[in-house]
Amino acid sequence: MKLLVSPINLEEARSAMNGGADIIDVKNPKEGSLGANFPWVIKSVSDAVNSNTPISATIGDFNYKPGTASLAALGAAVSGADFIKVGLFDIQTKEQALEMAQRVVKSVKSYDSSKKVVISGYADYKRINSIPVSVLPPICEEAGADVVMMDTGVKDGRSTFEFMTNEELSDFTAAAREHGLLSAIAGSINFDDIDALNKIDPDIIGIRGCVCGGDRNSVIQQKLVEDLKAMLV
Repeated sequence: MKLLVSPINLEEARSAMNGGADIIDVKNPKEGSLGANFPWVIKSVSDAVNSNTPISATIGDFNYKPGTASLAALGAAVSGADFIKVGLFDIQTKEQALEMAQRVVKSVKSYDSSKKVVISGYADYKRINSIPVSVLPPICEEAGADVVMMDTGVKDGRSTFEFMTNEELSDFTAAAREHGLLSAIAGSINFDDIDALNKIDPDIIGIRGCVCGGDRNSVIQQKLVEDLKAMLV
């Protein structure tokens, strides 16, 4: 299970990398759950971190705007991201989800086929008026994406575990593998959730708040990244 840590700037990225993060995920919490950071921030992180550490970049929590999402995805890829992550925040139908995923995948893979596309749904989909995250694995496979993820859309301290049972999370990871995808789970995860996640066994877990001392608006602490990394199996 790989650890994805989400810094907002180069200093935090270094703390995450030095703490042992497997993937550095550049984001901007001020713009939402998967808020996009600036191209120059992504590039500065990509230029500075260990070449063996992949860079991820979020491009936003999107409603049905496949053109805008495709252009943003290309911008993240050009800026140096190895993983490009888009959130299907206010998507009403499977058809809309498929078109969003297909367009983002085409935009990224046409530029560089080695780059990975992450399609994220939300554990709290009911309160953000979006489609169930459980429908995403076959959609992601059809679109040619690489990773299917779940996060929480509203960052109010409630975690993915408050909206999904352990069985539902295990089913999600199993469905991802059945469709040839990597699975990722995020959403206000804390240290107390790690034992359960070790059993659920997603390919990737995504965190920020718990390595900022519990406040995602604070600063990533290298020691907390080290402590969390040591708990993963």
